[in-house]
Amino acid sequence: MKSDNDVVITGIGIVTGQGVGKDAHVALLSAATTGKPTVETERFAPYPVHPLPEIDWSAQIVKRDQRQMENWQRLGVFAAGLALDDAGLKEDAEACASMDMIVAAGGGERDIKVDSLIVDEALKRNDRDILLNEKLTTELRPTLFLAQLSNLMAGNISIVHKVTGSSRTFMGEEAAGISAVETAFHRIKAGQSSHSLVGGAFIAERADILLLVEGIRAHATGEWQPLWSRSGDNGGGMITGSVGAFLVLESRARAESRGAHIYAVIDAVEGDRGNRDEGKLETRLSRLAASASGLKRDDTVVFSGASGLVDLAAREKIVLEKEFDGAAIRGFGGVTGHALEAQFPLGLVLAALSLDGKSLVPVFDTDHEKPMSKPANHAVVTTVGYTRGEGVAVLSANA
Repeated sequence: MKSDNDVVITGIGIVTGQGVGKDAHVALLSAATTGKPTVETERFAPYPVHPLPEIDWSAQIVKRDQRQMENWQRLGVFAAGLALDDAGLKEDAEACASMDMIVAAGGGERDIKVDSLIVDEALKRNDRDILLNEKLTTELRPTLFLAQLSNLMAGNISIVHKVTGSSRTFMGEEAAGISAVETAFHRIKAGQSSHSLVGGAFIAERADILLLVEGIRAHATGEWQPLWSRSGDNGGGMITGSVGAFLVLESRARAESRGAHIYAVIDAVEGDRGNRDEGKLETRLSRLAASASGLKRDDTVVFSGASGLVDLAAREKIVLEKEFDGAAIRGFGGVTGHALEAQFPLGLVLAALSLDGKSLVPVFDTDHEKPMSKPANHAVVTTVGYTRGEGVAVLSANA
């Protein structure tokens, strides 16, 4: 039953290795088959990554504003601009001034040259605590710290796109993206907000990110493999991807009053976290999946945001096959890369585009996914963080 406070998606901004903007991703979701995605295997060998496509930053960010941002901020601001354009709100000063914004962001980019200098010098000295203080006070640019604040992505979106309502930034890898969407959803559902810009961005092409992931031996090595087909013979299984994903969410009443195109309706969003030992992950995922218990399985597509971490992905897939037996399951990180903070928003973007386009979403892993026999009217989006945090969203086609 329709309600004025239904949460609907009216704007989409997306950048992945598949391309810039929604058209490239509609093509992905409606293709008969998917080939091997663009993957960079040489630059960070032995770790493959899904790189950014060619981007004309000036299409959304004027030159003078680009200079004060690094790529993780540029990508977020760019994707946010795409979403605002798509919603028809970019030039609506009143709408942008009252628009809430909720961003998922990680830490900024490190000064790799300084990091390398400290490591090299530390090999020659024993007083490493003194060395560290020396280098931090003489080598780092004072402005570096300001440029890396996580809430500067939201700040730059406000500056560039004039989105100046309330602003929140969540940190915490995949859980940040889940919390950002969940918060925006519940604020609109409760009538506390009428329209919100929500999303995140992640740059995979960073040596410090690869070091962070490989610190727990999570990153895949060697050549790219489809998500569900990865094994421990080639590292941990996770292949990161550079992604920007933003959505404009509105109440149904506001969207319909201005004649906005509605891609999909978000019916439910929930996140959780906890210990994963002794079947606790499976129990938690099953509880989260209960919000979609009334859906017909042959009318549902599941967009799994599995990280690709071998054991974790296998555990998630067992739960999905049990809870959504008969539904088509798609591990979308296999074609976009895993995007940490942006992973959950990315899943919602892909789900909304597939519902809106009535797509027969092609299999992303031919050995472990089954073809769709008809377009779905409902979608379930999951994200299981590579170390912690789980989330599920349920979407429906706009009736």
